[in-house]
Amino acid sequence: MVTVYSKPNCMQCNFTKKYLDDKGISYKSVDIFEDASALEHVQALGFQSVPVVEADDEPAFNGFRPDLLAKLA
Repeated sequence: MVTVYSKPNCMQCNFTKKYLDDKGISYKSVDIFEDASALEHVQALGFQSVPVVEADDEPAFNGFRPDLLAKLA
């Protein structure tokens, strides 16, 4: 399962979700502005910016990272 933590009007978030869509990778998108527990989770992971991508068996990362996103395919 892939989860993308994002916020509205975030270019890197949009690029990340478009990349996943284009590659046919299913994911759950969570808006950290609408879900306070998601914001706390992202901060607990040590990240201060979005997008944050979490996937089974892969370390979480942030930013638009096509190199790391490719590993999810």
